[in-house]
Amino acid sequence: MKVVAVNGSGKKDGNTFLLLNIVMQELRAEGIETDLIQLAEGAPIQGCTACMKCLERKNLKCAVDSDPFNEYFEKIGRADGLLLGSPVYFADITAGMKALIERCGFVARANGNVLRRKVGAGVLAVRRAGSNHSLASLNHLFLINEMIIPGSNYWNAGVGRMPGEVLADAEGVATMKTLGVNMAWLLKRLA
Repeated sequence: MKVVAVNGSGKKDGNTFLLLNIVMQELRAEGIETDLIQLAEGAPIQGCTACMKCLERKNLKCAVDSDPFNEYFEKIGRADGLLLGSPVYFADITAGMKALIERCGFVARANGNVLRRKVGAGVLAVRRAGSNHSLASLNHLFLINEMIIPGSNYWNAGVGRMPGEVLADAEGVATMKTLGVNMAWLLKRLA
């Protein structure tokens, strides 16, 4: 079994990465393979243009090929689970994460709902307000694509501003660990 995690932060090693890594450590401890996509490493992901080519072609690809989306979607489509992580900027997820969600959802639904019954979870690095709205933004991809979302013991967010500060949020760290354990449990039950 495999989970692909996507870090939607512009900082490769910032708080979002640290929180995703906690979840991935728990998944690996449960025997689940993980793969991390860092949106900050590739060309920026463009939002969906609603060209509808994915509906015509049905080839598991977006017609826009000027960014790494198709490479990312191939990995996501092959995985059993998807973990999305984003910092919260202006009470929402990053533009890069939103663009990935738009295109991921469109291409998946155009190709027989290839994300159906995969396990999906969102993780947030937050400083102040906006975590509930942002978590809902991540969950929209999962719910609209008939994915299954594992719970944790609180909202899947860690609080911190400067890189590394989320590790001092004991409740946030515990929430990430519980999420990883629950995601692994759910993946095994669905296998």
